[in-house]
Amino acid sequence: MGVSARTRFWILVGIVAISGFSQGMLLPLIAIIFEQQGVSSAMNGLHATGIYIGILIASPLMEAPLRRFGYKPMIVVGGLIVGLSLLAFPLWQSFWFWFVLRLLIGIGDNMLHFSTQTWITSFSEAHRRGRNIAVYGLFFSFGFAIGPAMSSLVEINPTLPFVFSGILTFITWGFVFLLRNDFPDHGGGESTSFLGTMKRFSQVWQYAWVAFLPPLSYGFLEASLHGNFPIYALRNGIEAGAIAYILPAFSIGAIVFQLPLGMLSDKYGRHRILMSVLFAGAVCFILAGLAGSSPLWLTLAFFTAGMATGSTFSLGISYMTDLLPKHLLPAGNIMCGVAFSIGSIGGPAIGGLIIEFFTEGFFYFISILLVTIGLCLVAFSIRNRFAES
Repeated sequence: MGVSARTRFWILVGIVAISGFSQGMLLPLIAIIFEQQGVSSAMNGLHATGIYIGILIASPLMEAPLRRFGYKPMIVVGGLIVGLSLLAFPLWQSFWFWFVLRLLIGIGDNMLHFSTQTWITSFSEAHRRGRNIAVYGLFFSFGFAIGPAMSSLVEINPTLPFVFSGILTFITWGFVFLLRNDFPDHGGGESTSFLGTMKRFSQVWQYAWVAFLPPLSYGFLEASLHGNFPIYALRNGIEAGAIAYILPAFSIGAIVFQLPLGMLSDKYGRHRILMSVLFAGAVCFILAGLAGSSPLWLTLAFFTAGMATGSTFSLGISYMTDLLPKHLLPAGNIMCGVAFSIGSIGGPAIGGLIIEFFTEGFFYFISILLVTIGLCLVAFSIRNRFAES
């Protein structure tokens, strides 16, 4: 006998929190270990893209098995891959062995996120969808924010963070077995072949292309701020100690406003709230550019930018769900993940080039990106009004 819908929701949210925790732990932990071993910053950065490359590799292959086997088996296998990969890190400390493990964690995390995300969006009622996805994003953010604290365990034993995270993953993973399996809407028995998946991707793009731009912008923001801002700050004479509290201000702002924005989107509409936060975020990053080397004003700018744009991923998912029929939700959730991954991979590379040739333009480029996406939302709305009239 399965658990209640409420319990199912919190089990799925708990899985996402642990996934965020492991990702948040690995990024700084491996960077610190490699830095201590004298690995170049370029190779260190390349290694960090392993998770996102794994997500991109797996994305086109996720929909068919989900339709065939259901949500629960996908979550079970994804959790198993992540847990075993985390426990395998201490076995052999090698650059490329760890890169493969990161790829595997990317694949496993993709299975977890894609399955839990699609499951939650499919059973959430329209008037609670924004709230539910906001809680989903909130718990991932909590996990991601707590994860870096595990880096301190390296001083006790270098293997301890990996073992602790792996065990925690398996404990949470165990609750999945309490759930009754469920399947996505097949929309009249659609094909589960690769060609069928590609056809659905095409349909999803036609209906909801605009909903993938906010997740792409969030991936770009998160990766470029964490990967590029420390370089920007040091080149502008900001002390390393100040960076340690400026950067988290963005995540704290995102956490504080994640749920309120989700609830506001239920009341006033996803499209309207998304346009508002994108334009507000653009203003915040312009102010960050004008703040110069003032740690106080940069912290305030990052906090308000996080409040505005920290929910663009979850709002984008909710908006995508509003635009698509239920049988296209699995393909839509995959494409949200792909958009986020593309932003995450492209963010540090583009941000690094901008800082290299025009340091002062870093924040202004982010503002231009956010305004451009906001204008795309405006254009999409105008086109739909003309189509309906």
